[in-house]
Amino acid sequence: MVSTHRMKPLLKQTNEIEELNVPVSLVVDLFYRLLFQEREVSVNRFSEVLKVTPRLADTLMSKLKTDSYVEVARTGGLNSLSYIYRLTEAGEKKARDAMERSQYVGPVPIDIDTYNESVLLQSQNTQKISREKVQKAFGKLILPPNFDRRIGAALNAGTSLFLYGPPGNGKTTIAQICGDMLAGTEPIFMPYALTVGGQIIQLFDPLKHVIIPADDPFLNQFGRRDMRWAVIKRPSIMVGGELELANLELRYEPIGKFYEAPLQMKANCGMFLIDDFGRQQISPSELLNRWIVPLETRIDFVTLLSGQTIQFPFKQLIIFSTNLDPSELADDAFLRRIQIKVEVDSPDEKMFYELFRIMCQVYNVPFDKEGFVHLLKNWYRNSTTRPMQGAHPRDLLLTILAICEYAEETPNMSPLMIDEACAAYFVDMDREKTWASAAKGA
Repeated sequence: MVSTHRMKPLLKQTNEIEELNVPVSLVVDLFYRLLFQEREVSVNRFSEVLKVTPRLADTLMSKLKTDSYVEVARTGGLNSLSYIYRLTEAGEKKARDAMERSQYVGPVPIDIDTYNESVLLQSQNTQKISREKVQKAFGKLILPPNFDRRIGAALNAGTSLFLYGPPGNGKTTIAQICGDMLAGTEPIFMPYALTVGGQIIQLFDPLKHVIIPADDPFLNQFGRRDMRWAVIKRPSIMVGGELELANLELRYEPIGKFYEAPLQMKANCGMFLIDDFGRQQISPSELLNRWIVPLETRIDFVTLLSGQTIQFPFKQLIIFSTNLDPSELADDAFLRRIQIKVEVDSPDEKMFYELFRIMCQVYNVPFDKEGFVHLLKNWYRNSTTRPMQGAHPRDLLLTILAICEYAEETPNMSPLMIDEACAAYFVDMDREKTWASAAKGA
């Protein structure tokens, strides 16, 4: 571990409100709002919620007490650090005014320029992911030779990856493994909230960001640090068909009067997976037009309601995963901006055999070569519309287990059991359904 971490200068703790690098009025408003909500607040409680030092909280409350905006409700010890405060009548008016401006109560935000600097520093991934680590992570998957070379290159470049190919062959699994590998590298520091133009943007998302335990050895090198920064695993944010264009813009809370950061900002220094690309609620062209410039410049822009534009780094591994034809989703200009493209094709019979053997071990079903050959001949080679998929061995074995559990039989891969499982799992696309034709003509 290096003696001076690149983020250390940005994490310097301070006891002075002016050194927080945000408007003093914004900080004072947060103290007022917490008092308004909880009525009586201790110095330690201010420190816990607003992520400032107890001494800073004590200094500010002493000044507000001198100005007759707060008073000591009771004391808990011998010095002012143990005091519990409440609002005076004059303080109540100040607090109501603060609540009118915004109802955000949480950690004191970090200014946008400091945040941008932190992303640039932390996106310079000094912990390269070795080929051995990549191969080990994908060791449970049956993939073509040298498949790891392109995936590993995309991970270490940290730019963009396009996974395409027929459904059911592990594209989402591959992307999730990429996210897990990134999360396993050095943690990052992320502000709980940002401020720009007097507005507050909530950045930390407990549903998407994983906090590192406070006793992690990584944190020892920083000593006393600014607690307004959460220490998290590198984020892995995944969205599918639910993605809307609004998710990529600032979302204003009209009641709370503060903003929520867009998904790509929450994913900075980590991974952002667009799964089932082409099936979102927005059209592919809308999404591509929104990101064609950020993919090129690695900078994104969002706009406040006031019209003020905010610039921030676009620094995450973007993964697009689709089972649709790439030529129908994107033009050459967009595909050129995606650094690495990887086709995840259907397995051949040899790979399918290996997958079945592995899945049999996973689910404790004895592998039966006769049953496997029967499966190939009768359910794949004889069908013109049924390609082998990487998900089929798992799904068919789970179907066998479900049938055998119900029938109180020992799980097996006999030809009869294979036929029963396949009949339950597959839809026969080769044969015209007379009832469907009749329904269409009705």
